[in-house]
Amino acid sequence: MLRSIRQLYWKKLAASDGHIGHVKDFYFNDQRWTVRYVVADTGSWLSDRLVLISPRAFGNLHQGGDCLLVNLTRQQIENSPAIESHKPVSRQYEEALYHYYGLPSDWDEGEMWGAGGFPEAPPPPHLTPSKQGNDLHLQSTQALSGYPIQTSEGAIGHVIDFMIDDKSWAICHLVVETGHWYSGKEIVISPKHIARISYEEEKIFVDLTKEAILQAPQYHVPPLSHMP
Repeated sequence: MLRSIRQLYWKKLAASDGHIGHVKDFYFNDQRWTVRYVVADTGSWLSDRLVLISPRAFGNLHQGGDCLLVNLTRQQIENSPAIESHKPVSRQYEEALYHYYGLPSDWDEGEMWGAGGFPEAPPPPHLTPSKQGNDLHLQSTQALSGYPIQTSEGAIGHVIDFMIDDKSWAICHLVVETGHWYSGKEIVISPKHIARISYEEEKIFVDLTKEAILQAPQYHVPPLSHMP
């Protein structure tokens, strides 16, 4: 089943022993188009600290209600390595995170996430500067929202949402608002048609013509969820 990422922003998060905050963002690999992390805002509970939660902690997103359940305890969340806002995620940080939760470091495997919980977590390791640098392919769905879609014939609109498979956590479609060019309709474009993303220009380039995009499936964007 496909889920709207935009509808998951601000969704409450609950650990096995209480609430831990809400969904703030999603980090995904822009080569494999698979979500790697849910960015959780812990609010006043941890002084507005941001933490990364692996999809493995959820199993899948096919959960009803206004709250997403996470297979972690509040203490595991509290003791996890902190991440600074508005900074790229380093490979060293991810290795520390995987080590903390007792998971294998799977940088280049590109596997689809499946069901499964976390084992008992060891103490977090000491974080040192990474020699490997930041993961340039780990991107924010919030940051890409609003990026124009660029064809060889010009821009055709901008990204307003992402459709994610609730079992594999793969991004299956980008939802694009076409604006006046196509009577303000919303259409979906598969990531396989994305030629490149220019973060300097803040544009997404596709290998489709405007005529081909005219044939793309239309999509009705649901209203945004209520924000706390």
